[in-house]
Amino acid sequence: MAEESLQPEPQQEAAADRPLLRIDAVVKKFGVFTAVDRLSLDICAGEFFALLGPSGCGKTTLLRMLAGFETPDEGRILLDGKDIAQVLPHQRPINMMFQNYALFPHLSVRDNIAFGLKRAGMARAEIDGRVAEMVALVRLEGLEKRKPDQLSGGQKQRVALARSLARRPRLLLLDEPLAALDKKLRESTQLELVELQRRLGMTFVIVTHDQEEAMAVADRIGVMDAGRLEQAATPRQLYEEPASRWVAEFVGDVNIFEGQLLSQDAGRLMIATKDAGTIAAAEPRRPVTKSGVCVAIRPEKIKLSRRGPASGDAASAQAINRLEGVVTDVSYLGGVTSYKVKLDSGAVVRSSMANTARIDIDAYHACQRVVAWFTPDDCVVLER
Repeated sequence: MAEESLQPEPQQEAAADRPLLRIDAVVKKFGVFTAVDRLSLDICAGEFFALLGPSGCGKTTLLRMLAGFETPDEGRILLDGKDIAQVLPHQRPINMMFQNYALFPHLSVRDNIAFGLKRAGMARAEIDGRVAEMVALVRLEGLEKRKPDQLSGGQKQRVALARSLARRPRLLLLDEPLAALDKKLRESTQLELVELQRRLGMTFVIVTHDQEEAMAVADRIGVMDAGRLEQAATPRQLYEEPASRWVAEFVGDVNIFEGQLLSQDAGRLMIATKDAGTIAAAEPRRPVTKSGVCVAIRPEKIKLSRRGPASGDAASAQAINRLEGVVTDVSYLGGVTSYKVKLDSGAVVRSSMANTARIDIDAYHACQRVVAWFTPDDCVVLER
């Protein structure tokens, strides 16, 4: 397989001063229901972008508008600077891989992959070469004559992917492509999908409700809720620097304490909370303009000990935030153990601690009294 044949044509490269795909104030309504609400988003050439959100948030509707199966009521969809909102699906340099794969049951693997090429009027010899290239790309050699009902779930997924890539689209859309696979196969396929996208240098947009999947495959993630884009950022930024309380609670587990800002000095905020007393937090990058705030702390940032950090410990000087309580629940998860601690205030906090030893000398048990502590740098301050 010639590696250079997999690269985008030079004349197709997006201009350096603009994104490959620009979604500009797009609105889509179904009757009185607004599925997508003035959403704007830029996606760069060669980017693996994930749309993440709960069911009904509008992510699949947005994907269908990119594919041409739905038409925006307002706004523009620009590909390489050209508005394609009114362009028919088969006339767009975009392909979509559906959640159920949509393979033709009466066609072989080879004919499923070749279907779009035949409809495009490609010459027989060119079709044969392109199909062979796709079969090798997704490692389906020897299965070309099989029908879909003779394939495993993972093999069907590869056929659907090969068919979507065969016409070398500028943009590949993937609608929850791994949802039907079991956990182990899904994890291995995620890695293969990332490796394939990097080899091709193609732009992928994937829709998923699986946070771990989005974080595993995507360069950036756009989190949607109620038709709006809440935040678009790298997986690390989404997790460590959520733009809102909603994003913090949706992406991963988090402990939230509501409070009032007392003071702001020397890079520290002092926040009075009902459930955790006064919390010292590092000053966020975004200025805090309201007195009503909440403090978000991820479970892995909260450490447990029997008496708190040892006096003179390097961590002790920073461990200003100390909460006392009783362990109420212990869940051993292999690499980590998850604890629930009921504080003296009555609130419950979650802590996840790595299991670094084979024996449980560092473990805690239900009904044990502990100190839960965390540093100012472990806190994310969000306006309410």
